[in-house]
Amino acid sequence: MQKGKLLIIDDEERLRNLLARILQLEGHDVFTAANAKEGLRKLQQEPINVVLSDVKLPDIDGITLSETIKKNYPSTEIIVLTAYGTINDGVKAIKAGAFDYITKGDDNEKIIPLVSKAMDKALLQQTVMELQNKLNDKFGFDRLIGRSTAISDVIKLAQKVALTDTTVLLLGETGTGKEIFAEAIHQASNRNTKSFVAVNCSAFTKELLESELFGHKAGSFTGALKDKKGLFEEASGGTIFLDEIGELDHDLQAKLLRVLESQQFLKIGDTKPTQVNVRILAATNRNLQTEIAEGHFRSDLFYRLSVFQITLPALRERKKDIKLLAEYFMQYFALKVKKQINILSDEFVNKLEAYHWPGNIRELKNIIERAVILADNNVLDESLLPYEIQQQQVKTGSPVSAFDLSSVEKLHIQRVLNHTHGNRAEAATLLNIGVATLYRKLKEYGLE
Repeated sequence: MQKGKLLIIDDEERLRNLLARILQLEGHDVFTAANAKEGLRKLQQEPINVVLSDVKLPDIDGITLSETIKKNYPSTEIIVLTAYGTINDGVKAIKAGAFDYITKGDDNEKIIPLVSKAMDKALLQQTVMELQNKLNDKFGFDRLIGRSTAISDVIKLAQKVALTDTTVLLLGETGTGKEIFAEAIHQASNRNTKSFVAVNCSAFTKELLESELFGHKAGSFTGALKDKKGLFEEASGGTIFLDEIGELDHDLQAKLLRVLESQQFLKIGDTKPTQVNVRILAATNRNLQTEIAEGHFRSDLFYRLSVFQITLPALRERKKDIKLLAEYFMQYFALKVKKQINILSDEFVNKLEAYHWPGNIRELKNIIERAVILADNNVLDESLLPYEIQQQQVKTGSPVSAFDLSSVEKLHIQRVLNHTHGNRAEAATLLNIGVATLYRKLKEYGLE
């Protein structure tokens, strides 16, 4: 028998004390209360696993009490004590959420095994809840790093929509963390005990993607040797995340629209529709309005997907978060490669904050991983950064003039070098100047 905390609620002092003594001898930590109000107060003070309550109490009946306890303490199990002739009340209490009922006096020998079963169930539920909380910490909104207003506002929106079953379209540049946001929305929803399935729509051919998403029947095409469940079926009861939705073929767009409208679809080679219960989250870095105008994306599907839109900010719009993210990735990769690295130099941080981050968080992550691998001591300094970040000029108190020709030319050369990842020959070609001219200008502007 697993040991835990018990609460006995009964207005008969003699019976209350007798039950307490019996269960204490079994090794349980026992609390008592003479009425429902006192019992509810004990529940607030102690993490009670099992409650034994009389069905007839002076202030609240045991059925109402069972409903109240299960509503506020869902992992707590309740055993109702009934008197002769009130078994019907015990049945009602079970319907209200009680674990079981037992008749006073007649079933004393059954109390210990019944309490044991209730305790096992309560402790199991407690363990499941603790594991779920750890999972939420790992994949929930707490995983999202940042204090800037740009990211805080987006997180608030996502937290609100997470509590619903509404379809969400996540927009933003590549590398802004759309899949992490989708996972956080799932973990904060009432579907978090079911599957979260993510699929990149650009990673498959049309035919393969249709089979992956919707499944197929044996013999429906060459190589289909047996029935296959699709990802929509795997995600039923939970959430499916469709990344790069803008890459979806027109025929598959029509099939997805049917799922959104009826939660049904036809497997390849099947004539009977498959029913699912799934929440759809989608993401793209494309402008779907432009895709619609060019005939590449269905407008009806867009309006079904974009019931609730969330646009994730680019990293350059979250300057305050760059150091936080860099520290997190430094700690993560240092642990991974077993190095003692715990300091970011000021110049390292300044260079990161001055960079324009075309690849967003994904690019920052890769750069920090590279720096950690190259580091020879416990400090990440600017010498470990890629060429294009090292060579950029950190802004000072004197702003670049928007009207000064040399300032504009210098900034443009910097941008082109960033684009070519420091390849000067390629940069000269793009600038339509000779390599020698480019080297002269680099020297002139201090960009060598």
